[in-house]
Amino acid sequence: MNNARLYAVILGPHVSEKSTLLSENNNQYTFKVALNATKPEIREAVEKLFNVAVDELQVLRVKGKTKRTARGKIRKKSDWKKAYVRLEAGQEIDFADIG
Repeated sequence: MNNARLYAVILGPHVSEKSTLLSENNNQYTFKVALNATKPEIREAVEKLFNVAVDELQVLRVKGKTKRTARGKIRKKSDWKKAYVRLEAGQEIDFADIG
């Protein structure tokens, strides 16, 4: 896989309370990924971009929420895809050093 596709697959880390607890307790990190990304592509992208070994990978599609505007119109936010990546023991990703 070429470098352009690596950066197109991983859109960025997903930071929430749940993802923070998972990273602290289970060595598991959460990423926003492209809708057309497959599990093998996500695994390869994480391993090459962060120089780590992926132990387990779970991918899910998050449905966009429906919101009502102040004028009563209904809008739907976009769907997106999330990946939970568990690293092998002794490895970690430090997002503060990336840049």
